[in-house]
Amino acid sequence: MSLGRLTQQAKQCLKRQFELSKLNAFVPSTTNNESIFRSCQDADERHADGEPLSAIDGRLIAIKDNICTSDQPTTCASAMLQGFQSPFPATVVKKLSAAGAVVAGKTNLDEFGMGSHTVNSIHGSVKSLWSTSGEERTVGGSSGGSALAVGTEQCYAALGTDTGGSVRLPAAWTGTVGFKPSYGMVSRWGVVAYANSLDTVGVIARSIKAAEKAYDQIKGHDLKDPTSISPSSRSRIQHHLHARPKPYPLRIGVPIEYMISELHPSIHAAWSRALKSLQKTFGHSIHHISLPTTKSALSAYYVLAPAEASSNLAKYDGVRYGNKAPSSKARGNNVLFSSTRYQNLGPEVRRRILLGSYTLSSTAIDNYFIRAQRIRRLVQQDFNRVFALSHPLLPQPVADLQNGHRKGGVDVIISPTSLNFPPLISELKEAYEKDPTRQFYEDLYTVPASLAGLPAVSVPAPAVDGQEAWEKVGLQVMGQYGDDDLVLEVAKEMEGLGK
Repeated sequence: MSLGRLTQQAKQCLKRQFELSKLNAFVPSTTNNESIFRSCQDADERHADGEPLSAIDGRLIAIKDNICTSDQPTTCASAMLQGFQSPFPATVVKKLSAAGAVVAGKTNLDEFGMGSHTVNSIHGSVKSLWSTSGEERTVGGSSGGSALAVGTEQCYAALGTDTGGSVRLPAAWTGTVGFKPSYGMVSRWGVVAYANSLDTVGVIARSIKAAEKAYDQIKGHDLKDPTSISPSSRSRIQHHLHARPKPYPLRIGVPIEYMISELHPSIHAAWSRALKSLQKTFGHSIHHISLPTTKSALSAYYVLAPAEASSNLAKYDGVRYGNKAPSSKARGNNVLFSSTRYQNLGPEVRRRILLGSYTLSSTAIDNYFIRAQRIRRLVQQDFNRVFALSHPLLPQPVADLQNGHRKGGVDVIISPTSLNFPPLISELKEAYEKDPTRQFYEDLYTVPASLAGLPAVSVPAPAVDGQEAWEKVGLQVMGQYGDDDLVLEVAKEMEGLGK
C-alpha cells in the first residue's frame, strides 16, 4: 500500500527528528510515531475525498512544552514539573486537533520560558545546526526548540509563546518566520503562565503562508481565558480597519532609536537593503520616526515580567503544585518548601523570582514596579503617536484623525529582530557567569511590541556579507494593535524579495 502525501511528509519529519535528536529540539519521549501515522493516513483519506478539515489537516505541528497537552507530559523544562501530565489540553491544542493537525511532539525551551537562548533547560541546551566552526551555537529563546524543529524540517510548523520576543528571536536565528499576534487574539488557557499581561501564543513556520494557516486555526475568542479579546471587541477592531483609507502604497517607519552602534554591520546592511527593495519594488515610502521611550523599554520589561512571574510561580512549592525535592533537608528557617524550590527551580528562574519579589515589596514597588508601568504606558503612547491607524480599542480623541486614520503617520514599522548573530554556547555560559543580565540585551528590538501588545513578525531576509555561513537575517515588521493582517502582508512582500 502506497503512502499518501501527508503520511510521506510525516515520515520524513520523523526521520529528521531521529537524525537530529542530538540538537535537543524535542523533549524526549513526547513523539508517538504510530499515532502520528494513523492520524496522517486519516487526513490523506479526507483529502482524497475532497473533504479536508482545514488547510493544516494532517500537518505536523510541534508544541512548546509550556503549552498543555493531555496525552503527553508538560514539563516547562523544569524539574519542578518533570513527569506532570495535564488532565486537559490547552485551547490552542484543542483547536489544532479539531482542524486535523497532528501534534509532532513537545519542544524544548528555557525553563518556564525564562531566557533568550534555550540553555536553561533540564533537557539540555538546544543547539544550532548552522555553524561552520563545528562549535555549538545558540538558537535563541525561549521557544528555541520550536524554531529549530521548524528550521530543520522536523515538523511543518510549531507553536511557541512570546513574552518579550521568545518566538521572534529564535525565528531570526534559525531562518524561519516567527509571528506574535496582537495580545488577546489567541487564547492563553492551558498555557503555563510566565507573565500574564505579556504572554502571547505565537506561530513559527518556514513561510508566511504556513504561519497564516496555523494562526487562522488557533485565533478566536475563548470564554475560559479572561485575557481573550471578546467577540464585540473583535468586531469593533474589524470595523475600525475597514473604515480606514486603503493603505497602499505604504508608509514604512524606521525608528531612529534602533540605529545603534551595537547593531551588527551585516544586519544593519540587510535592513537597509530590504527597505530600499520595498521602496523600489512596491513603491512604499520610508520615513524616520522617533520612539523615545524605547531606551527605557527593556528595563521596564525586566521589572514587570519577573514581578508577574514571582506571583505566578509562588504555587510551585511541592505541596500545592510541583514535585517535592528528593532531599528532606530544609533551607531558610526550616520552611517546608524552601528546599523544594531551591532544588527544583533553576538558577535563572530563582533569580527572576527574587527580582520580581523585591520589586513588588512595599519598600520598592513605587520606585520599580509603578515606574515600569508608567514606562509601559509611554511605550504604548509612542506607538500610537507614530501609527497612521489609531488604536481601535482606545477612545478616538483628536482632530488629526479621519476615520481613525492619522495623516502623516506610518502604516508599519520595520526593524531588525536581533542585534547580533547567535553566539557560541560556550562563550554564552562563560559570559553569563560574569554578568547574568547580558542575555537581556538580545530582546532590545522585540520587547517594545510586547509591552504595547502589538502584532509583530520576524521574517528571514538575505544577509549582506554575513558572519561565517549565515545566509539569513531576521527583520521585524510591527503594526498597530489589531492590524495583524497588514503585518503579515508586508512580511509576505519581504519574503518575496529574498527569493
